[in-house]
Amino acid sequence: MKKDQFTRQWITDNAIEIVGRYNPGELTLRALHYQLVGLGMTNSMQHYKRVVSAMEVARWEGLVDFEAFSDLDRTMVGDTHADTTNLDDKIEEAKGQVRAWAQIYNKNRWENQPIYAEVFIEKKALQAVFQNTCFDNHIALGAVKGYPSLTFLYEAAQRFKKREREGKECVILYFGDYDPSGEDIPRSIGDNLTRMGVTVEVRRFALFEHQVREWKLPPAPAKLTDSRTANWDGIGQVELDAVKPEQLKRMVQDAIDSVFNEDLYNELLEGEKAERETYRTALKKYVSEL
Repeated sequence: MKKDQFTRQWITDNAIEIVGRYNPGELTLRALHYQLVGLGMTNSMQHYKRVVSAMEVARWEGLVDFEAFSDLDRTMVGDTHADTTNLDDKIEEAKGQVRAWAQIYNKNRWENQPIYAEVFIEKKALQAVFQNTCFDNHIALGAVKGYPSLTFLYEAAQRFKKREREGKECVILYFGDYDPSGEDIPRSIGDNLTRMGVTVEVRRFALFEHQVREWKLPPAPAKLTDSRTANWDGIGQVELDAVKPEQLKRMVQDAIDSVFNEDLYNELLEGEKAERETYRTALKKYVSEL
């Protein structure tokens, strides 16, 4: 087979420049592939496999850091604590914790909001892109990994039911692929939550055909193995990974802003100021009595 211009060296040279724009773990190999497609490489499985192979070699050769890409499908849980305990360090750590508890008082950001919201994303591999924005906004983030399991949805239903009893409107901010299943997953989530006895509005923010066209994202033929493909009239499958991480961050912030009432939050902050001194005084009194 005649070798094309998108050699391992071409991929590596361009990947080094692209990877350098992001923090470790913000980029997936799939997202790198799509950025290379934006530079002219074809959106094919052959070239995706070549990207994976090139980045494997580049990391072993020290050209790309091992922590450059996220792999959230393979994670460890917990730590094996084996460091020698230093009593003085523990004392200083405890002092710092006491100072922090005594000085920092914050009301819950969403407590007086009429909407209770969570962010759902189709791909767990993109969790690293979404999590900092969600953390900054104190909003839950869940990766559904395609059609979510009933266990995942049951646990979500319990959270939503609690907030529904408090009079809040429950909303899911959803981000997924542009393909037959990606368009259907939000419906499935909403229907199953309804069957579990809770009303939740699933608002889809990505991907839509107009976004694919406007952002010139590279489509591929929809999967023939997807039973929904036969009745789908889309322009071609596009993964959420094709959107640059910085653009995804802006999108999720805009989605959160669309359901968040800043005026109510400012009222909450006024109450926070009034309560902070009472909080500090009570903690100082407690510590002095230990």
